[in-house]
Amino acid sequence: MTIGGQFPMHQKQVFCSSKCQIFYSDDPFMVSRASMQYLFDEHGNQFLDCISNVQHVGHCHPKVVEAISKQLATSTCNVRFVSTQLTELSEANDLALRLGRDYTKHKDAIVIEHAYHGHVTTTMELSPYKFDHGSSVSQPDWVHVAPCPDVFRGKHRLEDNELTDEEKLYAAGKQYSDDVKSILDDVESKKRGVAAYFAEALQSCGGQVIPPKDYFKDVATHVRNHGGLMIIDEVQTGFGRIGRKYWAHQLYDDGFVPDIVTMGKPMGNGFPVSAVATRKEIADALGGEVGYFNTYGGNPVACAAVISVMKVVKEENLLEHSQAMGEKLEVALRDLQKKHECIGDIRGVGLFWGIDLVKDRKTREPDQKLAIATILALRKSFGILLNADGPYTNILKIKPPLCFNSDNILETVTAVDQVLTLMNR
Repeated sequence: MTIGGQFPMHQKQVFCSSKCQIFYSDDPFMVSRASMQYLFDEHGNQFLDCISNVQHVGHCHPKVVEAISKQLATSTCNVRFVSTQLTELSEANDLALRLGRDYTKHKDAIVIEHAYHGHVTTTMELSPYKFDHGSSVSQPDWVHVAPCPDVFRGKHRLEDNELTDEEKLYAAGKQYSDDVKSILDDVESKKRGVAAYFAEALQSCGGQVIPPKDYFKDVATHVRNHGGLMIIDEVQTGFGRIGRKYWAHQLYDDGFVPDIVTMGKPMGNGFPVSAVATRKEIADALGGEVGYFNTYGGNPVACAAVISVMKVVKEENLLEHSQAMGEKLEVALRDLQKKHECIGDIRGVGLFWGIDLVKDRKTREPDQKLAIATILALRKSFGILLNADGPYTNILKIKPPLCFNSDNILETVTAVDQVLTLMNR
């Protein structure tokens, strides 16, 4: 199928292990350079990047590049030497689990379906996204999986006309939080204890899922009543992606405060860095008599990257920008949904959106084939990069750098409209 011939695909020789996960695996995208919300292939063709949430304030943002380069030429000493750039850095979710266990003296953890919390052994054991899909790391007996609070295709789903009904959403959220309580009760009946409940603030790899209002607040009550901690993973959603709020767990402004927050990816704009934030009494419980050390912890170059990203977010007013772009994107995507029966659901906030493609709106059967064909056509004929993800690989994910603008929204939505129109003739 050809929609246009502007962006020809070329055969490339790319040598990579079959275990390496890359976008467009049949014809890998070779990046020659990147700038803000654009990528360029090896032939110099420009592509609009709707995928790279990691490059939070834009690819190669000049202020971030300057800060990293300046620090790299100054010092790269780790946390054992004091630096003006010092921040504690780590394998964030692995450290968060250790904090939870050392503080509560419990071992078990609760995660939700389709969750992804990292790629070291322990965090893979916390990730159904990995161990439910053929990973060599299996689910251990100390990990308990709660239903994902997905009101569109989860355990407690709502009808189409109920998806915006606040009372129905609250009731569904209550059902999902009660599922967590049941797990807690069951674990306790077996003379075990839950150290922590882990959840992404908004589930990304699991299909761009927005939990119902009060879900986390109710879960926190249950978990804390059983002696556990609330650990919220903001690795993909923090630093203003959802709009006016800096953190996605603040979405509903309901007073919910996690015990531990983990962050990474966007905070370094592509520079490898992660962090854990918690209360002093929890941090003080770590390791017993053995102090904490990480060879790369507190690396001043990584810290410089983070500080520069936070400055850019503030100076360029990216929270308000993300809010405004999210509102425009929602209107455009709702209009697209009205036009195309293959769009079962639109969900998101700020610059974090998912388009749920279905074979039938009534059954909500996911359409993986259409999703994959769509992202390939968008790249080939329109120079737009999107990704398909979720448990059934049928969700078109929109999570671009925060510099994404109104023209980019129009270009992206228009292209998706044209592709879906042609494919559903």
